[in-house]
Amino acid sequence: MNQIWQNPSLIAHAQTLARSLKHWTGRDLLPGLPPGTTPAEFAEKLFIAPFVLVSHGTEADPVLNYGNATALKLWEMSWDELTRTPSRLTAEAPNREERARLLAAVTANGFIDDYSGIRISKTGRRFRITQATVWNLIDERGGHCGQAAMFSRWDFL
Repeated sequence: MNQIWQNPSLIAHAQTLARSLKHWTGRDLLPGLPPGTTPAEFAEKLFIAPFVLVSHGTEADPVLNYGNATALKLWEMSWDELTRTPSRLTAEAPNREERARLLAAVTANGFIDDYSGIRISKTGRRFRITQATVWNLIDERGGHCGQAAMFSRWDFL
């Protein structure tokens, strides 16, 4: 995971994450950055941010395509493991129906705030996330290209 944020596709993805959040909520993904912050600098700051940020694509069974360092640590996965994981597997089987309802609401409304739910790491460690924001990702032409979630509060169960 040597400076993964320097990958040009991840620099572009960081811009998609930020642009999409701003579109739906009016909020900045990393508020307070100095003017002139380059896309590469933004991608690095996003990767090392103290909150969890994950996203998945638009596959029939969406696969995670981004997780910052905090997310990798929380889910106890390497970058390669995370980016091969269907996002539904971040929740235990009994909680997947609730997760599917959440994602349907995001699809319909663009975003939701204040989501809470139980997730599970690769090693089976369960945790409750609270006050999560989940939003649709849009490409530069306004087309749907996935969904993202961010949160900074979780408790191990």
